[in-house]
Amino acid sequence: MSPCFTVHRSLCRAPLAIGFLYLSLLLSSFMIAHAQVLQSCTEATNCGPGLYCGNCPALGKTQPICTRGQATIPNSYINGLPFNKYTWLVTHNSFSIVDAPPLPGVQRLTFYNQEDTVTNQLRNGVRGLMLDMYDFEGDIWLCHSFRGQCYNFTAFQPAINTLKEVESFLSENPTEIVTIIIEDYVHTPKGLINLFTNAGLDKYWFPVSKMPKKGEDWPTVTEMVQENHRLVVFTSIASKEAEEGVAYQWKYMLENEAGDPGVKPGSCPSRKESKPLNSKSASLFLMNYFPTYPVETEACKEHSTPLAQMVGTCYKAAGNVMPNFLAVNFYMRSDGGGVFDAMDRMNGQACGCSTVTACQAGAPFGSCNNVTIPNVSPVTNTAGSTSPLSNTAGSFTGSVQFSKSATKIQSPNSFVLSMFFSISSILIILWIQ
Repeated sequence: MSPCFTVHRSLCRAPLAIGFLYLSLLLSSFMIAHAQVLQSCTEATNCGPGLYCGNCPALGKTQPICTRGQATIPNSYINGLPFNKYTWLVTHNSFSIVDAPPLPGVQRLTFYNQEDTVTNQLRNGVRGLMLDMYDFEGDIWLCHSFRGQCYNFTAFQPAINTLKEVESFLSENPTEIVTIIIEDYVHTPKGLINLFTNAGLDKYWFPVSKMPKKGEDWPTVTEMVQENHRLVVFTSIASKEAEEGVAYQWKYMLENEAGDPGVKPGSCPSRKESKPLNSKSASLFLMNYFPTYPVETEACKEHSTPLAQMVGTCYKAAGNVMPNFLAVNFYMRSDGGGVFDAMDRMNGQACGCSTVTACQAGAPFGSCNNVTIPNVSPVTNTAGSTSPLSNTAGSFTGSVQFSKSATKIQSPNSFVLSMFFSISSILIILWIQ
């Protein structure tokens, strides 16, 4: 037996007490640094992987909490479905970034729609980019402008810079697919196709000839990856399909009205260029969900309950078809789960589950893993229709409040607590010996 315990037992208690205090502080710090969704935080490092620290004063929530900051990639849970059977996150005006520097000596006068780089957007699970392209200064630029013309006070950067970010992402992630939707003001002959070729993106190009023309299913994501057709590009100018091989958007895609009409409760009108949302002649459906005038501080409110309600409204307007693309401003802002939680629920419908994280690869439709989703009270939109984002596996009729905690991120807190109490017990036993 150690002389510490046989001669001067009390001398051991001081280092044991110090060790116990040190262990408590260490484990407490570890637990704080891995806080879950909705748990308090003071900075981003307090939160677990895939989360960040924020608040939502627009909803009266001023206390910072950990909120989701990354999307679940749906084909990581349910692979092998046609491309049009998934819902993908899209950023509206992906290039219009708050901190983007203006041209030298120019004060930019325009609205902003996003807060981080296109590279970060893609890393966080965004799979669709809305880009406004213009002829400007002898090149093709990304501008957030008006009247079909780019000005020095509405210009952001040459489009090739952003496209090279996309190329780098596709090169580094050989199983990912990205969609680009162009609001097209480029009049330079062959301007678009040359731009994408110069950016090195032609090798990923999904050819127009393989796009379904009459509302049929698209190839599976597996087939698209195998053939390296991992970039899907649409333009708003019909003639460019024949001239440059760039698909005319509304030939293949249905779309609701953008701006304020697209966020009006209980209403989901089709965009004038689009066929009716319940048309069966196109197999992709883009749901715009952003106000005409973007306000950063309001985005967290927009991405809470109203988003779930609008998904239900547009789902019903499309003849019970889930949108394939969900386009938003300030995609990171929420009061907890935000657009990421909505995306999980939307993709869960593909396998008949309440969330995509409950889907089982290769299992029959409606065979779901037991994933904990909080019990919440129903919400019905103003038109009386219900949201398909239901807690009930396989159900399209239930309606639930927008959840803020259904996430694939698992917290180690329970393990840490168990380890903490186990070691604490040992130290206490040594203390009393």
